[in-house]
Amino acid sequence: MDTYANILLITIPIFLVLIIVEISYGVWKNDLKHSYMDTISSLSSGFTNLMVDILGLGIIIFSYPFFYERLKVIELEESILLYFIAFVCVDFASYCHHRLKHSINIFWNMHVIHHSSEEFNLACALRQSITNNLGIGILFLVPAALLGVPPKMISILGPLHLFGQFWYHTRHIGKLGWLEYILVTPSQHRVHHAINKEYIDKNLAAIFCIWDRAFGTFQEELDDVPCVYGTLKPVRTWNPILINFQHLWFLIQDAWHTSSILDKLKIWFMPTGWRPRDVVKKIPRSKVENVFNQEKYKFDYSLIHKVFVGFHFLTLNIVLYIFLSSFANLSFADKTGYFLLIFSTIFSFSSVMDGYKWSINFEFMRIFIGILVLYFQEELFLTYNSSMIMFLSCYLIVSAILNSLILRSVPDRIN
Repeated sequence: MDTYANILLITIPIFLVLIIVEISYGVWKNDLKHSYMDTISSLSSGFTNLMVDILGLGIIIFSYPFFYERLKVIELEESILLYFIAFVCVDFASYCHHRLKHSINIFWNMHVIHHSSEEFNLACALRQSITNNLGIGILFLVPAALLGVPPKMISILGPLHLFGQFWYHTRHIGKLGWLEYILVTPSQHRVHHAINKEYIDKNLAAIFCIWDRAFGTFQEELDDVPCVYGTLKPVRTWNPILINFQHLWFLIQDAWHTSSILDKLKIWFMPTGWRPRDVVKKIPRSKVENVFNQEKYKFDYSLIHKVFVGFHFLTLNIVLYIFLSSFANLSFADKTGYFLLIFSTIFSFSSVMDGYKWSINFEFMRIFIGILVLYFQEELFLTYNSSMIMFLSCYLIVSAILNSLILRSVPDRIN
């Protein structure tokens, strides 16, 4: 994990710079593809996923070394060819896992957050699930194990494969000619994120589009059908932590309220979106019927709201940098402290963004607990260093001031 932390110290600034470049280009061309709160929500989601990944909080049901030791038929020497074979295996596994998440109710919860943005830009590429680390995708790496691809190679190529999916989350790049027949391109991935009936559940590949073409899930972007983004059941929140569990909560509600014992079991493994008939009547849920009449989730925010959110997000970036740069020296208690600070901050300010009445009180409670930690806890890395104490004290004081100002300016829901 120490190596992964060092990799993130390099890649995160690169991603942020590229997002700023995309925003600047959009402003220059008078064709901005970002909205302030949506972009902050996307980047905050990336932070939650990063914390879960780097702290190893996933549930490992199966591991690749388990399959490798038992299934390898041949052992090949390390070479460029073997790396290419391994990368193709990782890409095929990604396609299969991705298709599973789009096909089955319970697995959709692991992926819905990535589609939850009603925009499509580089920031939404970082909307990744914190419930994605269940180890199920390892099952699709059995071909790699049979071919004798070493676990070390998979651990190297896995992050590279993930990072390679960042660039095509943009609307500023058109079709790319002959590359459209080999690689996943921005045009193809726009189709994947669209909720138009022509596009839904298409283009599931990650790097090589050959999988979509071979297995019947390919769809070209049509000139006369502009892509509309989001989900057919809009999440209606900026809070990435709530989005991560919203679909799961809906499934639990439906399983509880249906009168059919069989449906209580079926709902988890039925196609995405399936609901018991009796529950559809009891608990109706809004669904986009006409994608071109869709109203995006937004509020009429005052300047103080934007300053409030920007301040917290900037602070998060500083805290995350300190966390990653000192990761190797942190104890379990230290890591837990960072986890709670980052998650509570994201949950708090994104709830304020949503205009929940309880969010202001939650933020004051969070500030009060933070003050108690600073005052009484001397063993945490967050608190034993005088400069960190000064930094966090200033953060909490400014947070309290901004939260008091927010009290006088409740956001008005536009739709």
